[in-house]
Amino acid sequence: MSVLENFEDWKGFLHDRVEQARSLGMDNQMIANMAQEIGDYLAQEVHPENGEEKLLKQMWEVSTEEEQQTLANIMVKLVGQTH
Repeated sequence: MSVLENFEDWKGFLHDRVEQARSLGMDNQMIANMAQEIGDYLAQEVHPENGEEKLLKQMWEVSTEEEQQTLANIMVKLVGQTH
């Protein structure tokens, strides 16, 4: 089963990656920039596996670059608070 099939699993995966980045000394801005790059990749290359991912993809596709940065920041914040 892919981590993308279940949104809670996906958030857990992201949480682990954010914590790993922090342990390597990355600050929040660096993590958010990396999250935006990952968001670009996912929106272009990965088929969403559930309703939450479909919504995120749609939001990403209609957003400006600044709005995408905001979405990336929100996702980093979300996974930091939920795990």
